[in-house]
Amino acid sequence: MEYNWPMKFFSDGDEDHDLYLLFGRTYYLVRRTRERELQRYELTPEQTLLLFFVKTMEEKATPAEISRIVFRKPHTVSSIVDRMEKLGLLKKSRDKKYKNRIRVEITEKGEEYYQLSAKRGPIHRILSVLDTEDREVFKKLLEKIAEKAADELGLNRVDLPPSE
Repeated sequence: MEYNWPMKFFSDGDEDHDLYLLFGRTYYLVRRTRERELQRYELTPEQTLLLFFVKTMEEKATPAEISRIVFRKPHTVSSIVDRMEKLGLLKKSRDKKYKNRIRVEITEKGEEYYQLSAKRGPIHRILSVLDTEDREVFKKLLEKIAEKAADELGLNRVDLPPSE
């Protein structure tokens, strides 16, 4: 085992595993800064993620469609939506055209909380270490990794059931 000071990183020599660990640890650190920022509003990163997607998806927001976008199981998204509805941040209603479909919309209170969460100070400060070129390279690398992970999970298959 090797010990490297900057990130106090242990390695058994498997470079792919080392990158995986570094990726996970980095994600955790960035996420913790976001959690700390959102605590003042009594929001979680998951709640702000749902507020973002419900707001940007508008009338297309259903628990099933949100779960596809955020790569979470439908029951997980439904549970979060239910809790957020109790907090007055989201509102569920039956689709007028398709009676068995539930639509999710952001409430006035949800819009206020979305605006508070949109400040994203720590995210901007942390990512400011990357210049424009670094950002483009980083984005392309993350997209490549996400694409391969989606392949591993079978998410890129053509035969997936339709979302609607």
